Formats: sequence, structure tokens, C-alpha cells
Amino acid sequence: MRHGNKNNNLSRTASHRRALLANLGSQLITHKKITTTLAKAKALRTYIEPLITKTKNTASKEAIMHNHRIVFSYLNDKLAVKELFTVVGPKVASRPGGYTRIIKLGARTGDNAELALIELVDFNEIYGKTVAKAAAEEPVKKTRRSGAAKKKAAPKADAAEATTEESPSTEAETKTEE
Repeated sequence: MRHGNKNNNLSRTASHRRALLANLGSQLITHKKITTTLAKAKALRTYIEPLITKTKNTASKEAIMHNHRIVFSYLNDKLAVKELFTVVGPKVASRPGGYTRIIKLGARTGDNAELALIELVDFNEIYGKTVAKAAAEEPVKKTRRSGAAKKKAAPKADAAEATTEESPSTEAETKTEE
């Protein structure tokens, strides 16, 4: 039976596993991406995501300090906690979850362990720019009700074009009157 085997023990004692995840978590926050084995990356994801969620609760000053203390008890790194609350927290404030991404890199030469890159999603410049550009370049999605939306939007667009066209002519008229 598989009772009580929810977390991956990573072939370590509880204290060794806690120390390993604290070190990996602080390095992930500091460097924004790290390369490790796939099993450690998956264990780190479940360890770090609740800590990142704690940076978003800014109801009161007491709650913020309480969350600082809780996160520090997990990471044991003052600089990583400061980085998490000042840089990472505000950047992921609008994201409802899923702060990390795991990318498989293949097998390591030597022991054939499966390697993975774990990174903070909002700090990847390559993926972030392409997603933003793709969203900006996407045409407006058509639905059955979009005809009414186009009719309402069209007079506003025509009015905006008319005001831009009238402004040069009004300037020319004022110059001729002088």
C-alpha cells in the first residue's frame, strides 16, 4: 500500500531534504532559473510555489511581516527573502498561480540522470516577448455576436478619424484668417 508517500523523499532524510529544497529555492529566487535533476525540480516546484503565493498577500503590515517570517523559516536566506518580496512578488502579483516552468534537458553524461531547467515564468525574456507580440498581433476573434460590437465600435473609430482630419484643416483656416 502507498500510504503516506505523497512527497518525493529524493533518497534523503527529512532534514537533508529540507536543507536541499531551501538551498535550491533560494538559488532559484536569486538567479531566476537553475539546472538540476528532474526529480529535484518537481519537488522544488511544490516547495517554492506556495512561498511565492505568500508574497501576494498585502492586506496589512502585520500580514506582510508575518509572511516574511514564514518564508524566511522555509528559505533561511535573508537576501533571497528580500528579493522574493521586492522583485518577484510584484511581478507575479497578477498571475493566479503557476509561477515556475520545468523544461526537460535530456540525460546527464556520467550517471544518465534526467536534467531539467526550472525557471520563474515571468522572468523569461524570450517567452514573455513572443507571447506579448502574439497577443498584440492576433486579429479580433469573431463570434456570432461580433456584428453588433463592430457596429458600435465603427462610429467611434470614424469619429476619431474625423477629429484627426479636422485638426490640420482648422490650423490652416486660422493661419489664413490672420
